Amino acid sequence: MKKLSVIIAGRHQTSISLEAEFIDGLKKIAQENNMTINQLVTEIDSKREHENLSSAIRVYILKHLQQQI
Repeated sequence: MKKLSVIIAGRHQTSISLEAEFIDGLKKIAQENNMTINQLVTEIDSKREHENLSSAIRVYILKHLQQQI
């Protein structure tokens, strides 16, 4: 597990714990969409259905990969 510090909506600083592979996936998706990590996490946070942000990020990455298959 690695910790990643992010700022949500430009005002709320927090850290998320994710496996290195998920952090890499998050960075890749952000890059593909010409977004910063903070922007992508803000988007995920605004649409999340899970209480835990780290879980919401994992599900987002999984769905992203499923759409590519």
